Amino acid sequence: MEIKLGVILMSGGLDSTTLAYLFIKEKVDFIPLIINYGQHCFETELSCLKEVLPSQFLDKLEIINVSDIYKHSKSRFIKPADLWNEEISADDLYIPYRNVLLLTIAASFARTMNMSRVYSAFINSNHAKEIDCSSDFFDNLDALLEDYGSVKIIMPFRNMSKYEVAKLGIELNAPIGRTFSCQASPAIPCGACPNCVDRLEAITRLELNK
Repeated sequence: MEIKLGVILMSGGLDSTTLAYLFIKEKVDFIPLIINYGQHCFETELSCLKEVLPSQFLDKLEIINVSDIYKHSKSRFIKPADLWNEEISADDLYIPYRNVLLLTIAASFARTMNMSRVYSAFINSNHAKEIDCSSDFFDNLDALLEDYGSVKIIMPFRNMSKYEVAKLGIELNAPIGRTFSCQASPAIPCGACPNCVDRLEAITRLELNK
């Protein structure tokens, strides 16, 4: 895959950190962008992102705040649960149109910067059941944004597993151990949400294949 100057949609997680370090290895410039859409873990994500990004990219870090958009949401990705006393399912973490929101904001931002590429480290996880995580959704959204706004959405890891991305992160010397990916807890990984399950499975495989 040829990578060019663009905006990387980041979260302080393993996948987007690995993607950023791929750009760094290839000596391709980028603008890191993180969006606060009201997720309870935003401050943790931002802190992790600032910790893993090399200093020369911290000055380029862009933060967009649209946190009011989900202020009435009951999603446990917005309103943290009491994990000691509440049982949380994947359905409880659903946020309507989240990927539409993130990608269209990133594309709009890229256009204001006269850039034509937005990179997302999205992985088509087996745990992702939402309609806006499907291949058809991403194909259609990509075509729409490119046709009507000249911005291309590029997902280099889309057909990779979490293990493959984590392995790549190790090869790139990305500090993936300092990243944060939990959906259910704002500070300490719960170990049971879809993001945590994927991450733990990937790290376990890395340990077994050493």
